[in-house]
Amino acid sequence: MQKPTKYDWKDSNMALFGSDDDRKVKKESAQSEPAWEGAGADVGVEVWRIVKFQVEKWPVEQQGEFFNGDSYIILNTYKDEGEDALKYDLHFWIGKYSTQDEYGTAAYKTVELDTLLDDKPVQHRETQGHETSMFKSYFKGITLMKGGADTGFNRVLPEAYTPRMHHVKKVGRGKFETKEVSLKKANLTSEDVFIIDHGKKVYQWNGKNCSADEKLDACRFMDGIQAVRPNVITETLDESSTSSKHPALMILGDGEKKVKAEEPVGVPAMLKISDGEEPGRVKMDEVEGGISKDALNTNDVFIINTGEHVFCWVGAGASIDERKNGIPYACNYLGKTETPWLPITVVGEGNETAAFNAIF
Repeated sequence: MQKPTKYDWKDSNMALFGSDDDRKVKKESAQSEPAWEGAGADVGVEVWRIVKFQVEKWPVEQQGEFFNGDSYIILNTYKDEGEDALKYDLHFWIGKYSTQDEYGTAAYKTVELDTLLDDKPVQHRETQGHETSMFKSYFKGITLMKGGADTGFNRVLPEAYTPRMHHVKKVGRGKFETKEVSLKKANLTSEDVFIIDHGKKVYQWNGKNCSADEKLDACRFMDGIQAVRPNVITETLDESSTSSKHPALMILGDGEKKVKAEEPVGVPAMLKISDGEEPGRVKMDEVEGGISKDALNTNDVFIINTGEHVFCWVGAGASIDERKNGIPYACNYLGKTETPWLPITVVGEGNETAAFNAIF
């Protein structure tokens, strides 16, 4: 089996998006896209996965589950208290091993859905391991699994099931992350809970210092497995009373734990995007003096990098060329930095989000 290639964020060039013809095509395409039927009609979260350039609705019961080889589109529809108008946050999520074709399709289809909803959504780009708190709030927990549509992964019979191990970890108040990790004894830690899935039998291994909340969330994860594999046998193990020769531990290998390299820190910056000097040719220049609200000009577009999050602010008087390329501008800018995976949010003048306003 060929090892999946880790996505190279430096390759996230999106210059092909946003041409004049492109927008017309998006509207027509969106209206004929079966996956968008009923999208955004009611309050709630909807998820789609990109499969071979097509958009497929993701089951409600699997919301919060993501394969690292895939790209997804997530729409959150809501109403502000006391108001009847529907509002939207529209995200596309990129797995670490998602292909550039999948990434590009997710980005394109996100803009297409935005067009169908009359440009009302606030657009966001999310990357695996760097999700925003807003994105995480949509789900009780996030489950990250290896594989994806191109690997031919499907829910299969226990007899043919590939052994997997999941790390259950509390990441915030009432929030959990369940991440698939390599089948190695060295990956077990006393502070957390692990699920060792062997197809016909599934084990919940509780570290001696894990929290009660983590145990409870792991139980819910086990319940989810039993829901799709009713005849599966489950067993709960406690680290302090489990022999090193237990069958569950014999499934695991003896390799060393992989140490994650320290990631570089983002550098705050503010850039102005304008075609004022030469119509049809867009320029991107850094704003002198750093990040400043006073530098915002209604006739232009600005990229603001806080070091942790990138915002693309679109002035109400910006030209069509400037306005239509928020995500591509930000992606191409980030591709030239040391932190190309940072989340991106596009905001329009007069509709700034609380997170954007907090910058200043």
